[in-house]
Amino acid sequence: MLKKIVFCAFGIFASLALLSAGQAQAQTKTLASDPQSILQALNNIRSSGCRGSPNTAAAFRLDSRLSSVAARVASGTELAEALQAATYRSQRTTLIALSGYADAQAIAQGAASYSCPMVMDADFKEVGFYAKDKQVWLILAVPFSPPLVADAELIETRVLALINKARRQARLCGKAAMPAAQPLRLNASLRATAAAHAEDMARHSYFSHTGRDGLHVPERANRAGYAWQTVGENIASGQMNADLAVQGWLKSPSHCANLMTPGYTEMGLAFAVAPQSEGGVYWVQVFGQPK
Repeated sequence: MLKKIVFCAFGIFASLALLSAGQAQAQTKTLASDPQSILQALNNIRSSGCRGSPNTAAAFRLDSRLSSVAARVASGTELAEALQAATYRSQRTTLIALSGYADAQAIAQGAASYSCPMVMDADFKEVGFYAKDKQVWLILAVPFSPPLVADAELIETRVLALINKARRQARLCGKAAMPAAQPLRLNASLRATAAAHAEDMARHSYFSHTGRDGLHVPERANRAGYAWQTVGENIASGQMNADLAVQGWLKSPSHCANLMTPGYTEMGLAFAVAPQSEGGVYWVQVFGQPK
């Protein structure tokens, strides 16, 4: 008996052989009548491990939106388009297409046999699937998990701590040797400056230091009532937490040099979340030295 599995992540495919029609009918009936069966079978493998990979992941959660994504893919829709149509935002999504397996247990084992790293990846937390004719489509997803607005104050404090830790020691920002710098303190006007730009980028789904009104951070700081000698800005999008945003800035030569600038003494940070926007989460960090 020949079996088939296809797995992809936004267009990357690999495939093997063909299928048995009798097995496909049994497999379709199993999934159509009891959608929890394959979920339980996948979670049993996830808890015990595969190919020597130990269990490091929590159980999958079944999400009806991902099942609708799988149904759209089964009808020929591209994965990215199907995700958008289902209004499901994911940081990372993988499709596994299987054929020729008799029941949920065999399907789960087939997925693990050919794509154990994906099945065991702890970042994948949600799953959906769809059965039709001779195939089953499984969608594994890393769900969109943005920071909470209620935690904005704690997040700003966390970023301040990370930036001040970075500024305590000299470092190379690309080819630029930056000296150690004095710690920064928080400033409410700089926070307001950052918030206004983050919210505008999120609301209108763009990513730029230039606002839609053509203004830049100096003008935005003036508008927020911040009297400055020097002012600067770092922006980022897509990171789900403050640590990732700061790591990205430190890895970027220009952003790193900006946050290491000795003349700055104050900082404000804000983020804005818009699931339907291109970036999803927008971060803005504004530095300043007051007059």
